[in-house]
Amino acid sequence: MGCDGGTIPRRDELVRVKKKPETKDKDSELAFQWRCCAITQQVLENPIVVCGLGRLYNKIALIEALLNRETLPEYARHIRSLKDVKNLNLTPNPEFNANVDKKGNSVDSRGAPYICPVIGLEMSGKFRFVALWSCGCVFSERAWKEVPTTICHKCQQSCDESDIVIINGNEDDVELMKVRMESRQAKNKKVKKIKPKVEGEEKVEKQPKVKPSTSKILPSKRLGAVEKAVEDERVKRSKPDYSVANDPNASDVYKSLFTSHKSEKEQTRAHWITYNPFYN
Repeated sequence: MGCDGGTIPRRDELVRVKKKPETKDKDSELAFQWRCCAITQQVLENPIVVCGLGRLYNKIALIEALLNRETLPEYARHIRSLKDVKNLNLTPNPEFNANVDKKGNSVDSRGAPYICPVIGLEMSGKFRFVALWSCGCVFSERAWKEVPTTICHKCQQSCDESDIVIINGNEDDVELMKVRMESRQAKNKKVKKIKPKVEGEEKVEKQPKVKPSTSKILPSKRLGAVEKAVEDERVKRSKPDYSVANDPNASDVYKSLFTSHKSEKEQTRAHWITYNPFYN
C-alpha cells in the first residue's frame, strides 16, 4: 500500500527495531588516554609521571590523591608513594601548537605534544611507546626494537628488559607490566639488604660502649694527680693548727686577705668590728 504521491514506506519506518548499543570511538579513547591524566581526566602538564602499569598522571594531581587516598581510583591503588612512579623525560614536538581555548582544550587537536626522539613518531596513541624505568626517557616501540641495546638512546644510562614499561598498553601488556613491576621491587629489596662495598673504604670496628660503673670507689683511686693534690690541700687546711700566715705555699697577696697578715696588724685605722660607733 502506497502513501500520498505513490511512495512506498520502508520497514524501518513502520516497525520499531532495537537500536544498536553505542560503541566507543577507539581513536578518541586513545587520544584521551595519551593527552589526559588518568586520575583527574585533565590535560597532562609537566611534570608527568608513569606508574609501573604504564598509566600517565599529572604529578601534582597524584600527590593530592596520595594525601587523600579515598580519591584514588581502584586502578591506581598499587601506587603507595612517589617511589612507585617515575618522572618522564619527554621530547617536545616542535610542530605542536600549545595554545588552548577558553574551555581548556588544545587548539591543535590533530598533533601530539611529544614525539619519539629517535624516529620522530608522534606520541598520540596511534603508535606504541615505551618508557625506561631506570631514567624515565620515552621512545616509540618501533625505534626501541629496531636498535636493540642495553643503553638508553637519549641519556646513555644502562637498562635491562625489566626496566621497559609499555605506556597505555592492552590487557596482555598490563599483565606483563605487573610481572616486571614485581621483579623490580624484589631487586630493590635485595639491593637494600646487601650494600655494595666502596673501594678504598676501610672497615671501622665498633668498639663496645663502656657503661659507667655504679659501684662506690675511694676518692684517692678515682681522682687524678691534680684532683689528689687539691684533696690533700683541703685536708691540710681543715686541721685546727693550720694558719694561712704560716703556709709556705700561699702567696703574699692571698695572705693579705686575712686579718692575721702583718699589714692588718700594723694599720692605723680601727678594726672593722671596732669601727662601728655603737661598739663600746
